[in-house]
Amino acid sequence: MTPPLGVYVHWPYCVRICPYCDFNVHRVRRADEPVALARAMVADLEAQRALTGPRELVSIFFGGGTPSMMDPAWTAEIVGVARRLWTPAADLEVSLEANPTDAEAARFDAFAQAGVNRLSLGLQALNDASLRFLGRNHDAAEGLRAAKVAARAFPRLSLDLIYALPGQTLQSWAAELNEAVDLGAEHLSPYQLTIEAGTAFDRAVRRGSFTPADADLSADLYDTTQATLEAAGFEAYEVSNHARGDAARSRHNLVYWRGWDYVGAGPGAHGRITRDGARHATVAEHRPADYIARVGERGVGFPELEALPPQAAAEERVLSGLRIREGVPWAELSALRLDARPLIELGLLADDPLRLRATDDGRLVLDRLTRELLT
Repeated sequence: MTPPLGVYVHWPYCVRICPYCDFNVHRVRRADEPVALARAMVADLEAQRALTGPRELVSIFFGGGTPSMMDPAWTAEIVGVARRLWTPAADLEVSLEANPTDAEAARFDAFAQAGVNRLSLGLQALNDASLRFLGRNHDAAEGLRAAKVAARAFPRLSLDLIYALPGQTLQSWAAELNEAVDLGAEHLSPYQLTIEAGTAFDRAVRRGSFTPADADLSADLYDTTQATLEAAGFEAYEVSNHARGDAARSRHNLVYWRGWDYVGAGPGAHGRITRDGARHATVAEHRPADYIARVGERGVGFPELEALPPQAAAEERVLSGLRIREGVPWAELSALRLDARPLIELGLLADDPLRLRATDDGRLVLDRLTRELLT
């Protein structure tokens, strides 16, 4: 059966680059570049339709970067093109990541009119000290105002938060989570602060400017997250994603975690496409100017369509599928010779004959668990 399809659109521009961010982000260097990029994305999607063939389109996700910096008219055009190229599902999800500055919140109604029906709002914290530490360009009051505006403008709202910050306690983090719950979002994504190589935070830690939370505190903060949000009616359907019921889950992220196909457009965007029964990978040119040039020369933004060996495709399924409670059907992992019994005996994997699933204890140490399983 041909899998359904998601579309990921990467808008790479940011006003400032956050010190924890290792995404493919850029500042605008030429005034005409964003217009050219939007046109290239449309052309890229049209060319990739020949690679996917007819599919049911279940999600469109605008990520970045800061896609709320886009002209909403470009958003509307890209949504319209995707809906024309593939058959939109009746409950098609169209998500857009946004920052909570007042300038961007003022455009939420325009994005809703452009076809966005789910906003992912990057609050990251709800107090000014944490926001300053994280290098954000909004304060707590702006964040609260933006969440209220977004709740009125969009049928579905998700809030992002970051925890394990210097000086954070279990009590202060639980209070912050409850404050976020009171904002009325149906979906919360609390992410533990990780120090990624090459970021400003990585350099700060090596200078001794601050010390990341240790493993014990991080585990306690994770447990506090689960308990607080479960008490508020949110299910942890994925390691860092909590939803009020099945309908509130991120359909686009489930495309990744369930191993479905997705097309990537924009600088650095990844894609996975099934052709002739085999999984294929795409990675677009990273620099906006190079991406625009590649689309102009080749029609698509990536150098090649790479066929993944069955083992590599199955390993991807393990890495993504173990993140969600439902896990991965064993039938999709036949290319691997997995010895799960030791990890089942340790209580880290479920003893399930149908699916490879992590237990709650296993989800707490998921990175180590997957390394052990795959090696």
